[in-house]
Amino acid sequence: MAHPELSGLTLLIAGGGPDAFTAVEEAFKECGGAVFRVDIPGDALKFVAHRAVDVVLADAALFDTKTQELIDSLAQKAVVYLATDSSNGDGPEIFTPGVEDYISKQIDPKRFIQMVGARLVKRQGGSTALTVTDPLINKLRPYFLFRSPAMREALENLPAIAASNQTVLISGETGTGKEIVARAIHVLSKRAGGPFMAVNCGAIPEGLIEGELFGHEKGAFTGAAKTRKGKFEAASNGTLFLDEIGDMPLLLQVRLLRVLEERHIYRVGGERPIPINVRVIAATRVGLKQAVADGLFREDLYYRLNILRIHLPPLWQRVEDIAYLAFHFLGRAFAEMGIHPPYPPLSPASIDLIEGLPWKGNVRELRNVMTRVATVLPHDTKQVLPIHLTPHLEDAEPRPCILENDKRDFSGDAIYIPIGTPLPEAEDIIIRETLKRTGNNRTQTAKILKIGLRTLRRKLSEGGQNDP
Repeated sequence: MAHPELSGLTLLIAGGGPDAFTAVEEAFKECGGAVFRVDIPGDALKFVAHRAVDVVLADAALFDTKTQELIDSLAQKAVVYLATDSSNGDGPEIFTPGVEDYISKQIDPKRFIQMVGARLVKRQGGSTALTVTDPLINKLRPYFLFRSPAMREALENLPAIAASNQTVLISGETGTGKEIVARAIHVLSKRAGGPFMAVNCGAIPEGLIEGELFGHEKGAFTGAAKTRKGKFEAASNGTLFLDEIGDMPLLLQVRLLRVLEERHIYRVGGERPIPINVRVIAATRVGLKQAVADGLFREDLYYRLNILRIHLPPLWQRVEDIAYLAFHFLGRAFAEMGIHPPYPPLSPASIDLIEGLPWKGNVRELRNVMTRVATVLPHDTKQVLPIHLTPHLEDAEPRPCILENDKRDFSGDAIYIPIGTPLPEAEDIIIRETLKRTGNNRTQTAKILKIGLRTLRRKLSEGGQNDP
């Protein structure tokens, strides 16, 4: 389980008792890291005030809403993970952007090491890895949230690419963040003081896109009452982002190639060349090389655009980022609704659920799902459970959970319970869903579940939830 990047890192374990996190502690030491322990959050804060710490692994049971500032203080010094005992269904009842992730106390040590390794990478010739963050992650944090090796590899050359003035081609599926990458390149470049103009080549009718890019002279066509500048001129001294370049008509591809080579344009209906000083960044969701082979894209333009290249992996190849992004999008949605922290976090079972989905719409789909969840989530919810997520998941194929010997007809309805869901949480899901289907009739629900009415009331009370 060697992980040389962890050599020199320091882990502080807060709470949990002497027997908790033992496997994680041993694994961290085997990888060359140093491990220290404290019993209470206050001692953790005192420790990090006098000694550099890279990672804090704390028992979530130690924290409540009154210790929010303490968590934020720890997060300023180190990467903070809160651990919950998923075996009994308990989870953290706090949620702050200062927490890197919520994990199970029974987490596989190898997975924890991988998470830390992806987040903290040792500097060449330096002491600890990124102190709080990898320099690349720190530099790109205003634009991207990631910790996966796949995303780091995709973006590792972005600062150098931004510093150049060359054309860039960004590829990736819809929803992976191609325009965000383009904007980051612009902001990190010497052209940051100039405009950033974006054109979706697939959204503009073929007859209008030429005028959109190059502008037109007065009288160039019917309705051209005055001269109009196109996006190339509007982006002067800045960056022009051509999204979905693969959808650009072939005739316009010829003109774009000439513009890139000669660095001047002609407005529609114009005869005077207009010099331009624009950096072009193009993006595509389709494989341009195949489009060239199919005769749909010019080979010479492909090579002219493909000087510097960034390929963004789909979200399913960035599993380490899914829960990280989900917490971020939940928090942002709650904040936009005017709700103040602490926010209800995703339960361990919910994390397992979303990490196993295909996310065909990638980050955009994940953001939309979390926004919908936050919008309709009951206000007294302690944790975001799978039952809160599944109504908003388009790609989740519910697997039926049939109540044994239940002869009732629910018109094909079923309950989705992911494998690995803690038993108390699974019970809560079954009870609440059955209550919904019986119109909140406790007597009928108890009869279907073959438990006593008193038992049902006790379980509802133990769950701390009101009737749905």
